[in-house]
Amino acid sequence: MLFSAGGMASALVMPVLVFLFGLVFPLGWIAPPSYEHLHAIVVHPLTRVVLIGLCALSLFHWAHRFKYTLYDGLQVQHLNEMINTFCYGGAIVGTIVAGYVLVRM
Repeated sequence: MLFSAGGMASALVMPVLVFLFGLVFPLGWIAPPSYEHLHAIVVHPLTRVVLIGLCALSLFHWAHRFKYTLYDGLQVQHLNEMINTFCYGGAIVGTIVAGYVLVRM
C-alpha cells in the first residue's frame, strides 16, 4: 500500500514542485514567492504534516522499487535480509530526518 500511495503522491506532486522551483522561478517566468511567504506556509502544522507524508511516501515507494530492481534485475535474492534492511531502513531513516528538519524549522 505504501508503494502505490508513494507512487501516486510522487507522480502528482513532485513534478509540479520541480517544475516551479527548478524551472519557472529561476527563469523568471513568474515572480517567485518571498522567503517570508514560503516560511509562513511551511511553519503551518498542516503543511508540515503534508510534507513529511510526501517525503515518507516517496521514500517508501523508492525503497520498494529499488528492492525489486535488485531482486529481478541483478538476481540477488540470496541477500534478502540485507537488501530489505538497506531499502526499508533507509526509507525509515530518511523519513525521520525529514521530520526532524521540518519540526526544527
